[in-house]
Amino acid sequence: MSKPQHNSLNKVSFAGILVTLGIVYGDIGTSPLYALKAIVSDKVITPDLVLGGVSLVFWTLALITSFKYVRLALDIDNNGEGGIFALFAMVRRKNRGWLIFLAIIGCSTLMADGFLTPSISISSAVEGLILLNPNIKTVPIVIGILIVLFVFQQFGTNVVGKTFGPVMTLWFLTMAIFGFLALIEYPQVLKAINPYYGIHLLANYPKGFLILGGVFLCTTGAEALYSDLGHCGKKNIRVSWIFVNISLILCYFGQGAELLKNNMGEVWPADRSVFYQIAPNGLLPLTIIIASLAAIIASQALITGAFSLINEAMKLRLIPLLKINYPTQLRGQIYIPFINWLLLGGCILVVLIFRESTNMEAAYGLAITINMLMTTTLMVIFYYYHKVKLLYIIVFGAVFYTIEGAFFLSNIDKFFHGGWFSFLISAFFVFVMYIQLRARALRTKHIAFVNVNEYKEKLIALMGDETIPKEATNLVFMSMSGNKEMIDSNIIYSIFRKKPKRADVYWFVHMEILNEPFERNYSVDTIIPQKCFFVTVRYGFKVEHKINLAMNQIMNDMVERGEVDNITRHPSLRQFNMPGDFKYYLINSRVSVDDRITPVEQFIIRVYRIIKSISLPPDKDFGLEVSNVVVETVPINIGLRQTKTIDGLHRVK
Repeated sequence: MSKPQHNSLNKVSFAGILVTLGIVYGDIGTSPLYALKAIVSDKVITPDLVLGGVSLVFWTLALITSFKYVRLALDIDNNGEGGIFALFAMVRRKNRGWLIFLAIIGCSTLMADGFLTPSISISSAVEGLILLNPNIKTVPIVIGILIVLFVFQQFGTNVVGKTFGPVMTLWFLTMAIFGFLALIEYPQVLKAINPYYGIHLLANYPKGFLILGGVFLCTTGAEALYSDLGHCGKKNIRVSWIFVNISLILCYFGQGAELLKNNMGEVWPADRSVFYQIAPNGLLPLTIIIASLAAIIASQALITGAFSLINEAMKLRLIPLLKINYPTQLRGQIYIPFINWLLLGGCILVVLIFRESTNMEAAYGLAITINMLMTTTLMVIFYYYHKVKLLYIIVFGAVFYTIEGAFFLSNIDKFFHGGWFSFLISAFFVFVMYIQLRARALRTKHIAFVNVNEYKEKLIALMGDETIPKEATNLVFMSMSGNKEMIDSNIIYSIFRKKPKRADVYWFVHMEILNEPFERNYSVDTIIPQKCFFVTVRYGFKVEHKINLAMNQIMNDMVERGEVDNITRHPSLRQFNMPGDFKYYLINSRVSVDDRITPVEQFIIRVYRIIKSISLPPDKDFGLEVSNVVVETVPINIGLRQTKTIDGLHRVK
């Protein structure tokens, strides 16, 4: 079992850059539709407001997007994979405790953003139609576009990238040209490059600190950029970002120039787009079409990022196992139907609740500020574990905790104006992952493991007892134990007590999830020569599980080395050298809710059962759905493990 090679993503190519533009930059690329509008809405247009707002946007893109994510975070990749779980996987090697909660919170907040990004981006673009027809109803159009977008996901992000890449290129060129034309008419706005104007706005403008809530909208796609690293590759992202960044800066400065040149002293209406103000009147219909297409792509960065995050969370057993489709053979190209339709339902709900992009702005950004703080914390820990100079770590932490902490505090003001929605979505995912984590810990705590060497004689005796019907030539049990000398007591119970199971060869197989995303390997330890083996199959956290295929390869390797005989033991078939059959047993340990466990543990168990009811069956999780599989349920009386008697139970005559 070898690790696949994916060298194509490590090279800069025109096709790679085109796919990157289509997948990665949709969210951050459509922020000019609403970011500056959010800063100036319902305010009198003044030089302090505009120059300060544009200055804050410029430096936010420079420090957070360009420096933190494109320059620093992309270098912290886990064999080419990015995102908060890949980052967590690299630091958990030295700390397996509380760090998991940073990853859980980060994942949950990014998922919450996945419900808002498609809604606000598409609504902002489609609302440009109001300039052409004030009576048009945009909500049905937005919902229709969302449905088409999410239906399109099943064809894979490679198809999406090739389709959307040219559109995004046209969009960025449109922004750059419109921004440049507005900028040359009022070049004084270039003074905003000086950070003084941003600092002056925060310090002196009435409630100036709260303006950061609008400023932050310009960089909300940065975390999705990091999560999509595995789809496009580091070099393609960095090269394409040069073009994207220039386009964004020109557009923001052009919008600022337009406000200062033509709207000084006016109160800017909350429902009026600054971006469409810089579009030439004759090109307004075409601009709305291009912006709407770009807004569709804005959703793609979050959707593909959500698929990647959920896939990694499933491999880490933090959420229920869900069905995954692989539309293409390219690395990272996955489609998760349940999440796709969940996101669609959530986006439609957002549109129906908030109706207009102006109202959605209040709900947008709060969750992502938390996500960015979690990423910063994990990056600080990563640098500490990798012996980076302490002064560098202190400066890095101080700068980004200050910036992102300020954004978080300014976004708190949005809570009662819509931020509650993203908070509820984040809390839901945190709750689900916490229940999964606690339930697994509870089960593991109370599952006993026994020394397999103590059962060698019993296994040999069972193999020779012809009064017991033979289950299979090869009987495979999936084990929770990662120790070759220990085995789940439930497996021993199943073999000897629940129903004696005779076989010619016993296999105890443990599956381990590795920190490296695409690694595949295995090891075999002999318990009884030719008769019983302990196998550890190791998969990277991005690899699809196929235990049956792994066992076929392991069997062939061992036959070549003379460690096992793969010919069936049935005389009528053995004479024709027919291979032996395999039968897989999956032991489903069901925790019994009794009066010996705490109410909290009872609650965790009950909720876990509800969550597990929507989970992928274990045979499909292990890739055994086409194999001969039996699932057995064995109870765990966790409340009775420490006592030999039951209070109040006695024999009567």
